Amino acid sequence: MAQLIVRNLPERIVKALKVRAAQHGRSAEAEHREILREALLPSTTGKTLKDTLLAMPDVGNDSDFERTRDLGREVDL
Repeated sequence: MAQLIVRNLPERIVKALKVRAAQHGRSAEAEHREILREALLPSTTGKTLKDTLLAMPDVGNDSDFERTRDLGREVDL
């Protein structure tokens, strides 16, 4: 099995990894493996993106997502 070394991580990232590992009852190394697995491998739940989106509650209004019309800016040529 391959090894991966990650250098020059900010201390706050390392601390967050250790806290997350402790919350899940794993070592920091095992937690690192799990994060990589979750991020890079297909979901084992069998859910598609469509399934995930459809499971989201229907809250708010479409107007919450409206964009203001950009009229540009004047430019001196």
